[in-house]
Amino acid sequence: MDYQLLPVDEADLPIFKHDMQEAFQLGAAAWEENLDEEILPESHINKSLSAKGSIAYKAVVGGELLGGAIVVINGEHGDLDFLYVKSGTQSKGIGRMIWNAIEEKHPEVILWETCTPYFDTRNLHFYINRCGFSAVEFYNPKHISPNAPEGDDGSDLFFRFEKRMK
Repeated sequence: MDYQLLPVDEADLPIFKHDMQEAFQLGAAAWEENLDEEILPESHINKSLSAKGSIAYKAVVGGELLGGAIVVINGEHGDLDFLYVKSGTQSKGIGRMIWNAIEEKHPEVILWETCTPYFDTRNLHFYINRCGFSAVEFYNPKHISPNAPEGDDGSDLFFRFEKRMK
């Protein structure tokens, strides 16, 4: 398979954001009936893209953009803010290729972190069983994420994952 993980350039951003939002929306819709809220607002993507140390990557397979990720690198610490595979192309190993390439591109990172909604068993399987992350924290109304937006009541339930590199 002809695969590359490349930095996202300005011209890629509209389709990159659209595909990411669509993947997140359809992923959530698989678990919630009558989903009427926007799961990943563009403002969240923009906040991640503008963070200090942010790098956006696009996964190009056979010349086509089929996924991507946004990571934030701060020395030996890395946050995987978003990782997506374009809707309709999941379960072909693209997500795993994206993650492997990110690890290869950032050998300086000793600790990776990411979060995912509690209900998304596909993501839980991917991060734990495919990528080697461990669930280390559960955010809920009695334990709200320190990174939650102001006014968040903790009703969005998330697992926080870590992966310590050897």
